[in-house]
Amino acid sequence: MTYQGKITELNNTIAGQGSPWNAIDAETAARMQLQNRFNTGIDIARYTAKIMRDDMDAYDADPAKYTQSLGCWHGFIAQQKMISIKKHFGGTKQRYLYLSGWMVAALRSEFGPLPDQSMHEKTSVPALIEELYTFLKQADARELGGMFRDLDAAREAGDQVEAKRIEHEIDNYETHVVPIIADIDAGFGNAEATYLLAKKMIEAGACALQIENQVSDEKQCGHQDGKVTVPHEDFLQKIRAIRYAFLELGVEDGIIVARTDSLGAGLTKQIAVTKEEGDLGDQYNSFLDCEEIDPSDIQNGDVFLSREGKLLRPKRLPSNLFQFRAGTGEDRCVLDSITSLQNGADLLWIETEKPHIGQIGGMVDRIREVIPNAKLVYNNSPSFNWTLNFRQQVYDAWAEAGKDMSDYDRDGLMSVDYDGTELAAEADEKIRTFQRDAAAQAGIFHHLITLPTYHTAALSTDNLAKEYFGDEGMLGYVKGVQRKEIREGIACVKHQNMSGSDIGDDHKEAFAGEAALKAGGANNTMNQFAAA
Repeated sequence: MTYQGKITELNNTIAGQGSPWNAIDAETAARMQLQNRFNTGIDIARYTAKIMRDDMDAYDADPAKYTQSLGCWHGFIAQQKMISIKKHFGGTKQRYLYLSGWMVAALRSEFGPLPDQSMHEKTSVPALIEELYTFLKQADARELGGMFRDLDAAREAGDQVEAKRIEHEIDNYETHVVPIIADIDAGFGNAEATYLLAKKMIEAGACALQIENQVSDEKQCGHQDGKVTVPHEDFLQKIRAIRYAFLELGVEDGIIVARTDSLGAGLTKQIAVTKEEGDLGDQYNSFLDCEEIDPSDIQNGDVFLSREGKLLRPKRLPSNLFQFRAGTGEDRCVLDSITSLQNGADLLWIETEKPHIGQIGGMVDRIREVIPNAKLVYNNSPSFNWTLNFRQQVYDAWAEAGKDMSDYDRDGLMSVDYDGTELAAEADEKIRTFQRDAAAQAGIFHHLITLPTYHTAALSTDNLAKEYFGDEGMLGYVKGVQRKEIREGIACVKHQNMSGSDIGDDHKEAFAGEAALKAGGANNTMNQFAAA
């Protein structure tokens, strides 16, 4: 409905209530409705799920149309990210948010900083989703409020052409609300616990949930050691639980991202149940590191498997965990991925130990032999040393091509001494084009960085502390922060406006008329930034 159409509709509603509603202004009410487009988190989940589905179809037709996101640990960070994206690129198309369980654990737990081991309160995850969308909706309200004030100014100046132009912008306004891919870890318990938490996350607005095949009570960060996976059927129960949650809440096209940590996980807590040779449980067990034994060699407490007429003893550690055979990680990842997609997942996430297109693409090619449109969400992780990894990849390629590498120390390529070299330049170019190349060659639909704003907050704070508490004093803040905000058009330089002060003034005027005590008067020091 257009801006004028909404005003007309509300005029009719107000008129129908008679004199008790005489003080209610239809245009003000219409503005407030437009500033709060999404009434519930379910509305957001339905809206953003369609965006993701359309983007997935677009990627299938053209891999150049991949999507991206950055992990955000606070609503303000998400808000500023989307404001910046709209400023620099004119819209939000193909840009999402990522909610990282790692950052919730490290930054949002009432226990204080925690490792990424699912020890944080499970309710903190849906709470952060709700917070992210609260800030994104406030960004809409702030930006539209400015457009409404511009519209009023154009009308007061008698400039009907400008007024119509602004109304057209209002009618075609693009929201800051975008899809969130949200990390549900390993489900924080059994399938019922996964279902209950999934509902809370969807009700908060999440249209895409990412779940991993680790054991809930042994969960580790994907880039740490000691990861323990579960048999496929255990994982599929949780995928089904999430689908039921989506369907129960009416988000029929909700997205499930199935993550496999099998590449770096060498352990399992369970031997899978198998009913017949070659079934899914039998395939899982076939990766176990076993030794054939003679029945006379049976020891107290031994666990055995029977396969192909042989009696096998899986290697069991003192932790009571069973060990997979070395070198089976990629095969297990492929089987995990195919199985997940065949049982209700929409996207895959393969957690790797390095950002190598050949490795990722090799696994995806195998998966696509069975499921041709398989595609990945990929973690462009800060846990990788990107500089060293790509310099070593270039080094290896050059060495294989027969190039003289005597000027380079492969193990020391991180050194600043190599920054100006041809090798470093080629490595940086490969990093620059990694997302584009991986989307084309390795089936990656969505690229994300899990923890970027954790690192940027630390870096920017370090820079400010060094300057402000050092010889630069107040100039450290002015030159390093405020002047840059002004020069680069960072809306947050007017922090009162960003926090909602002008929105509050609009409401005060609507509620109290001439009696409104507004904050945005002549004595507001934010007026010093009018030209910013």
